[in-house]
Amino acid sequence: MVREYTLRLHAVRFRANIGASAAERSIPQDLVVDVDLELPISALPKRDTKREVVDYDLVVRLVVEVGLAEPYRLLEIYAQRLLERLLSETPAVRVRVAATKLRVPSTYSTDKAIVELVGSRDP
Repeated sequence: MVREYTLRLHAVRFRANIGASAAERSIPQDLVVDVDLELPISALPKRDTKREVVDYDLVVRLVVEVGLAEPYRLLEIYAQRLLERLLSETPAVRVRVAATKLRVPSTYSTDKAIVELVGSRDP
């Protein structure tokens, strides 16, 4: 008997205008986004057909669409807006979003900045 149903889409890559300063936002930044959707067992396909499964491409398109919707100053705001869209436009009951910025303006060498948010649907 299936107890959990999770869809994970990792390393969705795109470029967006995101950064605290105007200079940062003026040049598209590389973002890498991981999404985990905890789905209700009722969303598990009964047959081996694409139309019965949560559309992976829809989730990927939402990741990019939200990222390109506007220039963001903060990675946290992008991640929050994406989390809200995923909860409203998929059957997910719980969502984890990890948004990674590959260039971090910092005094010291920093490989990347990651903001991770987890949210769930109101009961």
